[in-house]
Amino acid sequence: MITGKQKRYLKAQAHSMRPVFQIGKEGLTDEWFEQVGHALEKRELLKVNVLQGAMLEAKEAAAAITANSEITVVQVIGHVLVLYRQAQDPKNRQISTSLQKITQHKR
Repeated sequence: MITGKQKRYLKAQAHSMRPVFQIGKEGLTDEWFEQVGHALEKRELLKVNVLQGAMLEAKEAAAAITANSEITVVQVIGHVLVLYRQAQDPKNRQISTSLQKITQHKR
């Protein structure tokens, strides 16, 4: 579970990012989850745009992503979702390393 300070840090990191993925008419398919999983393994943090023609609203998509995967939805703003998942490969853990430091400073 992510703390409030960690969530604030992730939001700040995602602020200047552009959406990398889209949710369209097809909705959340297995292929979509697979592709997003690969991208999160490399980046750990990304933005997703929910298109107007999509069957799901942004909040519905966020709930479905949380329920069907280990991905954390950090924020929903309008039609944009901010997603986070710690990388399995330690070489790709730049953001999660910073998150751990935030938690350690808490004590």
